[in-house]
Amino acid sequence: MRYRSRVTAPAAALIGTAAALAAAPSAHAVPTRTGTSAAKTAGTPGSETLGDSVYPALGNDGYRVFAYHLDFSYDATTRLVDATATLKIRTTQALSRFSLDSLGLDIRSVRVGGRTATFEQVAEKLRITPARMLPNKSWVTVCVEYSADPRRFPQPNTGWVDTLDGFAVCCQPNWAHTVFPCNDHPSDKADFTFRITVPGGLRGVASGLLERTESLSGGRTAYTYRSREPMATELVQITVGDYVIKERQGPHGLPLRDVVPVARAEALEPALALTPNLVEWLEARLGAYPFETYGLLPCNSDASNAFDFTGLESQTLTIYKPNYLLQPEPKIGSHMMHELVHSYFGNSVSPANWADLWINEGHADFYGLLYRYERGWADSLGLTTMEARMKNTYAQGDQWRHDWGPVAAPTQANLFEGQRYLGGVLVLYALRNLVGESAFNALERAFLDRYRNSSASTADYIAVASEVSGQDLSGFLQDWLYGTKTPRMPGHPDWTVTPVNPALAAPHSRRRSRSHDNSATL
Repeated sequence: MRYRSRVTAPAAALIGTAAALAAAPSAHAVPTRTGTSAAKTAGTPGSETLGDSVYPALGNDGYRVFAYHLDFSYDATTRLVDATATLKIRTTQALSRFSLDSLGLDIRSVRVGGRTATFEQVAEKLRITPARMLPNKSWVTVCVEYSADPRRFPQPNTGWVDTLDGFAVCCQPNWAHTVFPCNDHPSDKADFTFRITVPGGLRGVASGLLERTESLSGGRTAYTYRSREPMATELVQITVGDYVIKERQGPHGLPLRDVVPVARAEALEPALALTPNLVEWLEARLGAYPFETYGLLPCNSDASNAFDFTGLESQTLTIYKPNYLLQPEPKIGSHMMHELVHSYFGNSVSPANWADLWINEGHADFYGLLYRYERGWADSLGLTTMEARMKNTYAQGDQWRHDWGPVAAPTQANLFEGQRYLGGVLVLYALRNLVGESAFNALERAFLDRYRNSSASTADYIAVASEVSGQDLSGFLQDWLYGTKTPRMPGHPDWTVTPVNPALAAPHSRRRSRSHDNSATL
């Protein structure tokens, strides 16, 4: 497992501003007791993978990123973005060359430690050769200047969302590197700051809290945001448009902010006003909300192909199709809860490997459905209790395992199928039935506390569940998560599984390469 620990030295490496990043030592090696041999100082290229089982081409193992500063300038006439990405990295080996994930970006220049570096773009990698070798365990600043066209690639193969008056981004799971050069894997979380310059009449917004607003020449305005907690690249949100910021207070003084198209603000207010009660309900079950703010971003586009999901979590902001939020509360409340749950499972605790997606989506659907059934809202099947929905899902268990694989063993082709959503819910329901509600609630909070601001694997979840419940759950959960047959349901010996029909495709089979609408909370 790889997970990010909070590091305090050197302090400049973790300060999320361009000035601090630029001022940090360019390649300051951390002293060691044993010294460094000639072989170790020669340097080799960093391995162009972080070893993900679903997306093995993502990332570079030769360094870790501790801070990003993204400086975007949007031109409303050309609709292009001029950008600079400044990264503070720490090497994990002596590097003669390293790479950033990058696709569809027009790279103009690269500097490493303030020195011009040579670079080439190969497939989805920006390969960088610094002017001199980077020692092992050294801090270095990498600055990439580039431009981007949010309309270059159509959905779903891009992180950009082209809107009527600007853009937004949706980077999950592996498209952040179409927006900015990065180590594009959730195991390498980092601090983020954003500076977004826009022409008059538009507003720039990003994940985190607004720190500074600057009035510039030509009627332009620059907005600087900072995320107070580390963030995975797939969770970044940057948006430009004709927005109004609607602020309200959540439980315990939590500041809530919604980023709303001016023309839609009044119509969307009933949906936006639901958030305080959603946060209060979830905090009672999972503990205090883990970030500095929360809110919704109803993206200003009604195009059917704007993006291929209804709602998508990004850290501190959830992007939505605006028309979806115009429906009555019983139609949207459960899914709004689903997205809010991702602040805990997926954002605060990120997957160590994309095969661990069931932790994100299973929990989001689990609590989203609980919220629905507590209110007596029928689900898409007309069912009104968790027990009834789980019995229905249990019957399909072997068919789903046949068609989509075990819950915790996805492929790229079936990553976002229902097995990661309702299949994950079924695992959590079985676990709660086995250990009891009190122990289940305790292990959920323990897992969130232990891996807050880092990433965790399925094995980590199993270990915490075993530790907190006081019983070895490894065999039980291994069977549920990796078995090819659906285990017996604790507490329901009468439940049966329908035999597999190889000729029958599982219901709701996904046709597109990326989809997030297999949630049972929709």
